[in-house]
Amino acid sequence: MNALEPLESAIETLSQKGYCCSQILALLILGAQGRENHDLVRSLGGLCHGIGQSGDACGILTGGCCVISYLVGPDVEAGSELVEAKIIQEEFVDWFKDICEEKWGSIHCGIIIDEDNPAGPDKSHCRHLLAQTWTCLLGILTRHNVAYATRQGHRESARTAA
Repeated sequence: MNALEPLESAIETLSQKGYCCSQILALLILGAQGRENHDLVRSLGGLCHGIGQSGDACGILTGGCCVISYLVGPDVEAGSELVEAKIIQEEFVDWFKDICEEKWGSIHCGIIIDEDNPAGPDKSHCRHLLAQTWTCLLGILTRHNVAYATRQGHRESARTAA
């Protein structure tokens, strides 16, 4: 069995419920935290099918950036920001660009799913890319000592105890 199969199966289930890639990433991070945030998930629908259904920048890329910002972005009210936030974003974006440009020559949703194919778009690419992305995101967060799962649904310090 492929190590990503259980994750891909969970992603497929969420997709069948009608969630798009960016929303699935939000659901995965919220699930890791034992939280729900319907407003956040609904708002990420604006990134579906490449920013507002345009086929432009993949929702997995933009949704991944949103997940990172959700965890380590600046807290305007508290006036705090994790120093490595920009580095974490850049590391993720560079990884995503490398993967997609190597395989599809683009980071655009329409190209990744081959929306101009006469047989119809191939959204199976999304499931595998989402699973790879989730695994990559968790790896990046772990390398930077960012806690992505919190107890009792509260966002505690983004840094893990050293």
